[in-house]
Amino acid sequence: MKRFSIGAATALLLAGPSFADGHRSPAPENARAYIVSPADGATVSNPVTIVFGLDGMGIAPANVEMDNTGHHHLLINTDPNELDLDTSLPATEQIVHFGGGQTQVTKDLPPGTHSLQLLLGDWSHVPHDPPVLSEAITITVN
Repeated sequence: MKRFSIGAATALLLAGPSFADGHRSPAPENARAYIVSPADGATVSNPVTIVFGLDGMGIAPANVEMDNTGHHHLLINTDPNELDLDTSLPATEQIVHFGGGQTQVTKDLPPGTHSLQLLLGDWSHVPHDPPVLSEAITITVN
């Protein structure tokens, strides 16, 4: 009969991955995020519906730790090279979290030109290694 030790289980949980220790979940080599619509270069009106795509991985809500899954983060006018990819992504007006596993959003954007890009985050909002990052698209809101 196997014994289960509460102390050992607690130690495993405490030693497990955490966004605080810089742990990044691995991403499969073929994983790819992309924006289905609007098309790059499109001129759109408010509200703007942005549809997310993902190949090679699955969608899981935040706080659900499963291999080869994550949830989308929409980067609006944000350069991903300026983000710390070893920590949990902040939730801002420019880094919009979809921790419920959403695959699209309808959002008002200010008139003008905007850069949109998707970045997949793991269960704790930390980007995968390597990052699953879409190509940036540019849209104009009239």
